Amino acid sequence: MNKETKMMMFGLFLTAVISPVFAEDWRANVVKNLDALVTSCVVVPCSFSHPKENLPSSRLRGIWHFSTDKSKRIYYQDITQVLENFRGRTRLLGHLGQDNCTLEITDVKDHDNGPFCFRIELARTETDTSTVDKFSFVESCVTFRMLPDPPKPTLNHPKTAIQDRPYIITCSVTHTCPTHVPKLTWSRGTGDEIIEVHKKTGFGYWEAQSILTIVPKEKDDHSEVTCTAQFNGQKTSSTPLTLYVKRTENYNHIIIPTVAVIGTAVIFAVLCVFMVKRYKKRIAELQSGDGSMWNRLSRLSRRIRSDGPGPSRSDQRRSMWSRFSRRPKGDTVDLGHTPKNLNSKSCADQKVSKGRFPSPKSQPKSCNYQEDLDGDDYMNTADINIYGNI
Repeated sequence: MNKETKMMMFGLFLTAVISPVFAEDWRANVVKNLDALVTSCVVVPCSFSHPKENLPSSRLRGIWHFSTDKSKRIYYQDITQVLENFRGRTRLLGHLGQDNCTLEITDVKDHDNGPFCFRIELARTETDTSTVDKFSFVESCVTFRMLPDPPKPTLNHPKTAIQDRPYIITCSVTHTCPTHVPKLTWSRGTGDEIIEVHKKTGFGYWEAQSILTIVPKEKDDHSEVTCTAQFNGQKTSSTPLTLYVKRTENYNHIIIPTVAVIGTAVIFAVLCVFMVKRYKKRIAELQSGDGSMWNRLSRLSRRIRSDGPGPSRSDQRRSMWSRFSRRPKGDTVDLGHTPKNLNSKSCADQKVSKGRFPSPKSQPKSCNYQEDLDGDDYMNTADINIYGNI
């Protein structure tokens, strides 16, 4: 065995012994699979670790290449060493000095499916670009699943909307390009009614959300609300929602008649109580006190029942003439008797001495006119005085 063969075998031995130790110190964390929308962009999360400490970014060189050929670079700081198809479409996000090797690819082509791997190189000094250490993480590569059409937004909402009550609809879409977040728009609603949220949902995946709050009316029943997602590269997708508005339960047809009936009953009861109290008060007033109205009404009622209508004045005259006509001739009539309640003014008993019928005017009124004290009935005795023989 010659000297050269011995040296080669010694080198292979060192590589077999040292490489596992070196590999354990240099590690990379790269997502294995990602969805990539054609014409849009994709961001590949990547981080690495190394045994060196405090390495400045100026001494580190990051490289992304095809897993099958290290010379086919899709990213390098010297753009002349990058494949022409990827020039201007790739860049590193973050800083290598912070162990960040995240890659962004824009204007994704249908053939950019990979797999792509990361390689790190350490320069001797900042001025001396000769390589001291380098390592390719060929076991941590990413493969893209190409999407020719964008994913549709997902709507999360209650099943039924209630009239005149807030109704919340959440529109969300998953993507792999956080540097160019999809823009979500609504077919209705204003800026005050929309809230936008962007969050990370997994390793390499992000979610954009738009929360719409509306107050549906009765006219909005069976109307549509559409959420549209516009991705980087001008591709769009939409998801419609049909609103089913439940009318607010209205009990006015029961409440109004009930209130009306109750109100009428209350008013009637108040009036009844008022009238009863007033009636009782009036009865108490009539029954109390001397010479009250109740007593006067009682006496008047008894008088009406006991007394009948008296004879008229003409009847009285006919009665008196009948009495005189039945007396014998030559007798005198005693007119000294005065009916009750009549006031005679200084008249003596008179006798008929002559058979003549003097005129009432021939005698003084003071002797012939008698006046009723009550002013109701009176009798003129001059009309019934007869003189002479009958």
